[in-house]
Amino acid sequence: MLDRLRQFIADVVAPADSARTFDETDYRLAAAALLIHVISLDGEPSDAEKRKLHSLLESRFQLDPGTASQLIADATLVEGEAVDLYRFTSVIMREVDEPGRVRIIEMMWELVYADGRVSEFEDNVMWRAADLLGVSSRDRIELKHRVAAHNQAEADAAD
Repeated sequence: MLDRLRQFIADVVAPADSARTFDETDYRLAAAALLIHVISLDGEPSDAEKRKLHSLLESRFQLDPGTASQLIADATLVEGEAVDLYRFTSVIMREVDEPGRVRIIEMMWELVYADGRVSEFEDNVMWRAADLLGVSSRDRIELKHRVAAHNQAEADAAD
């Protein structure tokens, strides 16, 4: 079911006959694939998760909306082909410094909280991804609490 969903998203964003824009050695592709993996864990990504993904990619990687959409399409394809997180975390480890890896974990937490709840699967993937990216447990948990508090403050302000 997830494979069909990933293919559907990829087909909507970019037809199957188009070539990938982002190279598999590009840390942005690897990071986007991790982000897509996170929002796909609890079933079909919600509209809030999709909007948040697009927004994060645009702002954190300074991409225009069209390029962000292409990155999402490319990342959806490679994420669907992957058998584990190492394929992506190894690229990030080679290309991104520690503060950058911490920001990627923060982006992942932002997506986890985009739908207002954290599943057991999401929490486990966050632990594994942070470990593979060399982000300490202390930093991972601090980021989790910071993002949760920020989301709660936004929800309170909206009421």
